[in-house]
Amino acid sequence: MRIAMFGTRGVPARYGGFETCVEEVGKRLVRSGHDVTVYCREGNDEERSTEHLGMKLVRLPAVRRKTLETLSHTGVSVGHALRNPPDVAVVFNAANAPFLPPLRARGVPVVTHVDGLEWKRAKWGKVGSRYYRAAEAAAVRWSDALIADSRGIQDYYAERFGIKTEYIPYGAPVLDTVGADTLAEHGLRAGEYHLVVARFEPENHVDVAVAGYHRSGAVRPLVVVGGAPYSDAYTARVRGLASRGPGVRLLGAVWDQRTLDQLYANALTYVHGHSVGGTNPSLLRAMGAATAVSAFDVPFNREVLGEYGAYFTDPASLAECFDRAEERPQDTVDRGRGQLAELRHNYDWDAVARDYAELAERLRVSRVSPSTGRASRLFGREVAGRWHARRSQPDREE
Repeated sequence: MRIAMFGTRGVPARYGGFETCVEEVGKRLVRSGHDVTVYCREGNDEERSTEHLGMKLVRLPAVRRKTLETLSHTGVSVGHALRNPPDVAVVFNAANAPFLPPLRARGVPVVTHVDGLEWKRAKWGKVGSRYYRAAEAAAVRWSDALIADSRGIQDYYAERFGIKTEYIPYGAPVLDTVGADTLAEHGLRAGEYHLVVARFEPENHVDVAVAGYHRSGAVRPLVVVGGAPYSDAYTARVRGLASRGPGVRLLGAVWDQRTLDQLYANALTYVHGHSVGGTNPSLLRAMGAATAVSAFDVPFNREVLGEYGAYFTDPASLAECFDRAEERPQDTVDRGRGQLAELRHNYDWDAVARDYAELAERLRVSRVSPSTGRASRLFGREVAGRWHARRSQPDREE
């Protein structure tokens, strides 16, 4: 099949979960004999290569503004693809729903990976939140299939729209032989630091991680990896909190994968503050490193970690997590090993790629049946109609 992937910054994966998914799934689809094209934003890769791990790369511009970057790039990408339409389009992020109809009008089946509850992110404001709500409904109406990467997101779409989504989680590498030789560059020793890896956004609670560390009695340093475009105010808040006491080391973005893997694999604990997404690759990477996780207490994180996680909701409860981890280091190590066993059972990139391929093949085959396409469109109208009928009812807490 000729499969095109839209809606991300592209590969090499240097930003977030979508990019990681594109890289891991895309390279495996190529190995299986498929032709994969990834639409990338200009500036994502300074080398400007035209191929990555067998995937063909198309680099196109985007408007460098927070509210327009994703949409502008997806728009020009879809326009480019319509000149020689693929067999199947995989679109990441429900926000890109306005560009689905042109693909379907050319007979291209569309899979939308819907992401988490983006409308809850403070960075979008009221207008952005309303747009994301409307885009979710549009994605339901105009997609041939929806992918949810967590059971929690699957339940949300079932409850809000009354539809079934395809559950395909992320996978994760097992980081058991990565070494520790790069730690000295940052003045670190294996097993003697705590780690945060996250974009600096309020919903990822990096500020809570720093504040909780300062409230604790922890003696091992807290290493914070990350940053984000369009987040100057929040970044300043994190830096201000970090400066209130010793022990917090802000490394900024770390793009070298080997260094990043060693940071994960040699930490005593990993602090995961993400609260509005589905299954997060950063969390899975920490589990694959057998590093015990302290996670923000939301259903998405409990779904992945289960009994092996330590959970927090504020700086005080996170301070307790830091203290317990240092007071009982062997229990902490054992918890990390339990997480790894869970990961091996449920989150495998090879299985994930097979699920993507099987879904794409089902949609490609269904495209040849006019009745199937018509049924899909009618189903979309029915779902959208139910959703619009609900808009007059008060929203319940999601």
